Amino acid sequence: VPLAELSLMNKLIHTSLVESQQHVEILQRDPSSPLFSIKTFEELPLKKELLQGVYMMGFNRPSKIQEQALPLMLAYPPQNLIAQSQSGTGKTAAFVLAMLSRASANEKYPQCLCLAPTYELALQIGQVVRAIGKFCTDIKVNYAVRGNRVLKGTVLEEQIIIGTPGTTMDWCFKQRILDLTKISLFVLDEADIMIDTQGLSCQSIRIHRALPKSCQVLLFSATFKEPVRAFAERIIPDPVVIKLREEELTLSNIRQYFMVCQSSDEQYKALCNLYGSFTIGQVMIFCQTRRLADWLSGKMSQDGHQVAILTAELTVVQRASVIQRFRQGKEKVLIATNVCARGIDVQQVTTVVNFGLPVDQDGEPDFETYLHRIGRAGRFGHRGIAFSVVERDTVGLVRKVEEYFQTTIKQLDPYDMDELERLAA
Repeated sequence: VPLAELSLMNKLIHTSLVESQQHVEILQRDPSSPLFSIKTFEELPLKKELLQGVYMMGFNRPSKIQEQALPLMLAYPPQNLIAQSQSGTGKTAAFVLAMLSRASANEKYPQCLCLAPTYELALQIGQVVRAIGKFCTDIKVNYAVRGNRVLKGTVLEEQIIIGTPGTTMDWCFKQRILDLTKISLFVLDEADIMIDTQGLSCQSIRIHRALPKSCQVLLFSATFKEPVRAFAERIIPDPVVIKLREEELTLSNIRQYFMVCQSSDEQYKALCNLYGSFTIGQVMIFCQTRRLADWLSGKMSQDGHQVAILTAELTVVQRASVIQRFRQGKEKVLIATNVCARGIDVQQVTTVVNFGLPVDQDGEPDFETYLHRIGRAGRFGHRGIAFSVVERDTVGLVRKVEEYFQTTIKQLDPYDMDELERLAA
């Protein structure tokens, strides 16, 4: 799944903040400059209309990233910021608050510019602006995105512009309707996706170069790897850096088992025995192909199970809806191909089933996918359990997984109900 689609899916899914357990680190070049953190939104220099908007959004208190980032974003004199933050941690709301705070309703021209890598992500940011800025009726938004045709010579009166790099460049340099010299706040969202997508980073750098030196720059990225670091250093002078300590996917808190079957029908019976033995809240079942996922979904639905299915053929909005319903407990079983093996967190999941092991084009174990699949069951330090239901001729793949991860995957008899119940206890 493209990174931009994954990011949009997370934005659609996360209607409330995710309580991340990761530690926040702050790096700054000027140690004499004081750093502040806050525990309530009232501690920030926000207009009452913005506080109303924040509470209307359901944000009762700042998330970890907001505690550290918001005082920096709203400080005077303005400070440049690079922030690593995952979806759901409130970073969009944070930079939207910054834009709505910096924009002057009395000045009828663009003052804040926010770039996102895709049309859909730009519109999603716009929705957050409208929600938080609901009571700031004099501050307007326009979109520099495909399909929004603005005639040459148009005078833009909106204080906030949200756009994609390509269309924004056209507005600035071809149509000359967006005056970058008057921009006081520049936000670059999803920097890792910008770098990953051909052309977007170059366009973003060209736009940034036309901004005044006094312009505050805020850069956000889900990762802080070397390409992101190098990109950030090219466009942001003397930034404060807020980053998350790397959360490594680990197998240490996940118990792993496998069952050997003769056929897919026997695999299905083993799955039913497993599901019947465990008081399973919500379970994710991974399949290698869409055809297998469809077959398994049909079988489980016929047997009265509440099942949702997630495959790459669904649109991003459809996928987000499926995951949201699963998160809310409307379906207890989520059957998925590898589309959702990474990047999507449903904290209630403690059990993962591999209906066959993931393999690469050569038929060898896909170790990275296996790790991300079973990692769904051990998020945020929770203990989890993973079962692989395999056919007899693929047992060798299980041994290769054991060897690769230096771990033990214990074999279970799928028909030994006593053993399964002991394990469940």
